[in-house]
Amino acid sequence: MNLHEYQAKNLLSQFGLPLLKGKFYIDGLHGLEEDLENLQGPPWVVKSQIHAGGRGAGHFKKPFNDKGGVQVTDDKSKVISLANSMMGNILVTKQTGPEGKKINRIFIEEGCKIDREFYFSLLIDRKTSELTMMASSAGGVDIEDVAEKNPEKIHTIHFNDFEKISIPDTLKEDLEINTNQFIQFKDIAKKLVKAFISIDATSIEINPLVLNSDGNFVLLDAKISLDDNAIFRHPELENLKDLTEEDPLELEAAVNDMNYVKLEGSIGCMVNGAGLAMATMDIIKQFGQEPANFLDLGGTANKERAISGFKIIQSDPKVKSVLINIFGGIIHCDMIASGIIEAVKELNFKLPIVVRFQGTNASEGKDLINKSTLGLISIDDFTEAAKKVVELAK
Repeated sequence: MNLHEYQAKNLLSQFGLPLLKGKFYIDGLHGLEEDLENLQGPPWVVKSQIHAGGRGAGHFKKPFNDKGGVQVTDDKSKVISLANSMMGNILVTKQTGPEGKKINRIFIEEGCKIDREFYFSLLIDRKTSELTMMASSAGGVDIEDVAEKNPEKIHTIHFNDFEKISIPDTLKEDLEINTNQFIQFKDIAKKLVKAFISIDATSIEINPLVLNSDGNFVLLDAKISLDDNAIFRHPELENLKDLTEEDPLELEAAVNDMNYVKLEGSIGCMVNGAGLAMATMDIIKQFGQEPANFLDLGGTANKERAISGFKIIQSDPKVKSVLINIFGGIIHCDMIASGIIEAVKELNFKLPIVVRFQGTNASEGKDLINKSTLGLISIDDFTEAAKKVVELAK
């Protein structure tokens, strides 16, 4: 679950981190003129709030100047005009794709004079299962480019004891900061680790972490992703989800206890089990086509879930054929076959469908599919089923 910058900063402010004062606005700018009286400037920073990186380097579909979604101004009256121009506009960045994202939220923040920019992040290293800190003196730019062109500028530290967060003194020289600044940096790192653990984050990224003209560190930007599986422990954080940023099909799937991710291919996939779903997408690619989606029906696939799955797949105009790959366990394949047949009839589903069953009552399920008179095809062999669905897509 991704958070907007203003939400991330509000959370981090509870851990005593150095942040600038700001105000956020949703679907309108009511009270902005009065709020500006309490935001110290110049400068002021007007920030579009979307779940995508590269906002500052992006462009608006309805341009009002040659700048992006994060703009700095020394003119208080211009803050209002900039915010008005951004709100409701479409911002296109390298992460949104050409369609861009509509700006429904604006964050206006006090500015500061920047001396230097750094990069800081916390995430879980999947190889070591440890909390990992990444720090670099090359902040404010794409860390991926730094990793590719100047990997020596990225310094990684693993933490395996949260009670004793140890940051080596060599990092002071690596970041080229003085003793007082290094003390500040270590304090910020420890507080961010505490925040990471307390809110069950999967990542916290501060880019840039800046030194201001007084030689003090300030968190100028902040991104936080929360672990969806741990949200039940933080019901107060669930309200931070911005549904306008979520894919409507993914939301519909989630409501029906299914996992769906839209992809760019032409073969729709309906599978029960994440591992089997990944294998299904892999074999489709092996035969020269691309999957249109990842759709895991879960362990209790039935008629209702089949209907929901078909509706989601049918709403994607790129889909040319569908592969249903089911392993019958507690739910028998013949029961799932009956659900598929009823769903196809109820929805008048017209796309070609190939069904592959394995597990409990697989042969009975295959017979039901092939005798349905709906044009459905059931094939036992995984490879042959994939070949057939690719052929039908062409």
